[in-house]
Amino acid sequence: MEELVLRALEPEDIDLLYQWENNMDIWEVSNTLTPFSRHQLKKFIEQAQLDVFQTKQLRLIIELEPSKTVVGMIDLFDFDGFHQRAGVGIIIHQQYRQKGYASEALNMFCDYCFNNLGLKQIYANISTENRASISLFEKAGFSLVGIKKQWRKTKDGFTDEALYQLLK
Repeated sequence: MEELVLRALEPEDIDLLYQWENNMDIWEVSNTLTPFSRHQLKKFIEQAQLDVFQTKQLRLIIELEPSKTVVGMIDLFDFDGFHQRAGVGIIIHQQYRQKGYASEALNMFCDYCFNNLGLKQIYANISTENRASISLFEKAGFSLVGIKKQWRKTKDGFTDEALYQLLK
């Protein structure tokens, strides 16, 4: 039986990162404006081996074991050890959505953040039009704490962004 695990980035993940980071269809949710080179991604993977307290970010691969099937990635960003908070973002590859992987990975990640990194709160910024992500984070216990009006510029104009927060 397959088990979902979160693992560190490995050098062999570069092709996957290159594919996902340069997918213009998801740039809108990741706030990406320009493509990434393999060189940039190689440096990112090398830096990912450093301590989260140094880099202020952490990216983990969401993988099924024992098949080693990669289903997505989860990110910790804006890590603030003093205030004990950080942001979280998650992406699940299109073909693995609606299978419960995002929910399981998010719960595992939050447990890790609270119990291993000593965080008191985790937050997520989500477009108000992204109903799937809003549902995911609400199911995980995140609460809506505010709406940033016309916050995100999209190809269709500006959209609002919701701020969700989970406190330990």
